[in-house]
Formats: sequence, C-alpha cells, structure tokens
Amino acid sequence: MQMPFMGTHAVDDFLVGTQAAVAGGTTMIIDFVMPTKGESLTAAYKKWRGWADEKVVCDYAFHVAVTWWSEQVANEMVELTKVGINSFKTFMAYKDVFMLRDDDMLNCYEHIGKIGALAQVHAENGDVIAKKSAEMVAKGITGPEGHLLCRTEEVEAEATQRAIMIANQVNCPLYVVHVMSKTSADVISAARRRGCVVFGEPIAAGLGADGNCHFNKCWRHAAHHVMGPPIRPDPSTPGYLMDLLASGDLQTTGTDNCTFNTDQKALGKDDFRAIPNGINGVEDRMSIVWDRGVATGKLSPSQFVAVTSTNAAKIFNIYPRKGRIAVGCDADIVVWDANAQRTISAKTHHQAVNFNIFEGQTVTGLAKVTISRGTVVWKDNKLSTTRGSGRFVETPPNCEHVYNRIRTRDVVRQPKKVEREPYTGPVAVLEK
Repeated sequence: MQMPFMGTHAVDDFLVGTQAAVAGGTTMIIDFVMPTKGESLTAAYKKWRGWADEKVVCDYAFHVAVTWWSEQVANEMVELTKVGINSFKTFMAYKDVFMLRDDDMLNCYEHIGKIGALAQVHAENGDVIAKKSAEMVAKGITGPEGHLLCRTEEVEAEATQRAIMIANQVNCPLYVVHVMSKTSADVISAARRRGCVVFGEPIAAGLGADGNCHFNKCWRHAAHHVMGPPIRPDPSTPGYLMDLLASGDLQTTGTDNCTFNTDQKALGKDDFRAIPNGINGVEDRMSIVWDRGVATGKLSPSQFVAVTSTNAAKIFNIYPRKGRIAVGCDADIVVWDANAQRTISAKTHHQAVNFNIFEGQTVTGLAKVTISRGTVVWKDNKLSTTRGSGRFVETPPNCEHVYNRIRTRDVVRQPKKVEREPYTGPVAVLEK
C-alpha cells in the first residue's frame, strides 16, 4: 500500500487499500517495508508505521525487505524482531535496485535462521532479465509484451531452485512469494518432498488472470497486467496452481497488491522497462480463490479457509489469535455467501486504481459480512470503517510451526570429523 516504486507511488494507500480488503473479506493484511539500498531498515520500518497507523481500518503486520547487506543490516534485523517483525524479504530480481547477490543472500539467510525469523524471496534471475530486457528493446520490442518475453518460466524456476538451495544449506526456512508458474511450483513441491522447509504462495493474479493480456492490442490494457514475475500466458497455469494448493504442495494465497493508474503505467509507454510493476488483488482474492477452487470442486470450504487465512496465521506466528474462530481469538470473522455472484469491475471496486485485471469476470462466492475484532466493517455491500482503527500485530520470531524441524536439524545435521591415523608417507613437491 502506497509503496514508492520506479519513480512513483502505488495509488492504494493504507486507508483505501484496507477498505478494499475488508470489502472483499480479508480481515488483516501483511504488507512490505521496502528500504532502498543503503537505507536503514529501522528507519524505513518507522516510516511505514507512520504511513499505516493513522489510516488502516483493519489489523496489519509487516515484512521487511533486505535490499542490501552489511553488519548494520544484520544488527537492525535483530532489533526488528523485538518490535514484531519475523519475516525478511530478499530479491533476486530488480538488478541494482533491490537485488541481492548469492553471497549476500547466503549470509542473510544464515542470519535469519539464527534469529528465528523467516526468509522470503522474490525468485527471478535478475541478471538474465537485465540482459534479455536490453535485447528486447534493441529488437524494437518496447511494449508490455517485452516484459513477459524476457521473464520466461525458466527464469523464475531457476531462481526458485537456487533460493531453496541457499536457504537449505544454512538451514533457514524459506517462503517463496508470488509463485506464478507451473515450473516454479514444481520446484517447490519437489523440494518439500526432499524435506526442505519451504512454503509457496500463489496469488490471485496467477489464479484468475490471463497472461496473454500482455499481447493485447490496447497498450493500456496490456500495461496494467505488468508485474514481476509475470502472469503466465499458459491457460492451464491457474488450475495447476490451484491443484497444488489442494494437495498441500503450496500453502497460502496472497495478492502482491501494488496498484498504479494508467498515467503512472504510461511512464513506460516507450520502454516496458519503465512501466511500474504491480497489479490489484486485495479486494478480489477471496472470491477468485472460492470461484476457481471451491466452486470447481478442487478445494473444500475448509481448505479455502486454510489457504486464505489459517496457514498464513500459522506460518507468520499469529495463530490462534488470527486464523481461527474461538474464545480468546480476535473475532476477525467473515460471513461468506457461497452462492452469491458479482461481476468484477474497476467501476464498482473499492480500490483507487482505475483498472482491474479481473474486469468482466463473474465470480461465485462473496463476503456478506466482514467483522474486524468484533466490529462490523462491511455489511450489505456497504463499508462502515473508521480510519486508523486497525492495529499493528506483532509477529514473534521462533515460530513453532516453522522452526520445529529446523531446530532438530541443527542438531542432527552437524558435520562430524572422521578420526583416522595421520598420513606419514611422501608428499609431492610442487613446481613454482
């Protein structure tokens, strides 16, 4: 929400964005603090808190991005865990902006494991993207289709595999954000079967939008679909990702909601590399997952609750306060109408952005009533929210759901020295 990016700001701020969230049946968001390279993580966190606290209409938490690495960053991460941050995001894309090199990722993940936090990763090969992007422009491909063409599934899958390997080498749990392709999802699934502690998150865009829109003759329409990793054009991708949610190979659903109006997208009208990356989803996620999952028989209603709420609450260590309806929990409740339908449109949604990637889709399953900590904030298609009523929710480190296996591995995976008799024979002399 209201994230500074590529020379502009996302138009959904913390007020409009959280209003749209509750209208769609989401009772809490976890957003990203995004320090620039060289910026203090603590200072960025305080800045984002200042933006959010006076606006949010539902509860929220933060992940913090690690866009550069140093001893200062490591120390600040420790301090941030003390104020309720237990997840840190790294980027393998956006070269020279957010991207970390492998050696920095290795040191970062090792540190994350030591402080009991959770590593997150945007998995795309930034070097390949930079090279292929330049090649596209040199060939005269400057439209939004260039964004997709330089970011093939292989570019996402390779980075996903590399991130999992790096995290596993230092015994750090990993959460892969916005899993957009079948091949990347397969990498996560295979890693979990090998015993890696890794979680995968497809998003509403990948479950309900069409990547072929990058090739639409209307530049505006195509540009509004630009995000990273891109929405895939393979029409079987959404169903495939939903199947993996149903099987448990993928665990949660997010949105990567980061919206820009047409005039902002037009910053890249002559070069797709300047199109601000980001799409909508915070209002439509729940309906998209129900429509594509439960209404098609892929998910049960209980699985819907798990992949939209409970699993995330467990992974980020706020369960059972969130993600459960029971005495002592926060009374974040959605009354869901399983049979109601609506047609999604930018004309009727509650977000500030002037485009919706699900435009014209009729979906089944709607939030009839949304209750935030016992207060009705959405009912009968009307908002009744209070600016600033949401609270910051601390996400403590050392989550048992994430770290129960990690701690055991710290013990049983310790390398052991082989005791042997010393070698006493001749030793070759090397030539200078």
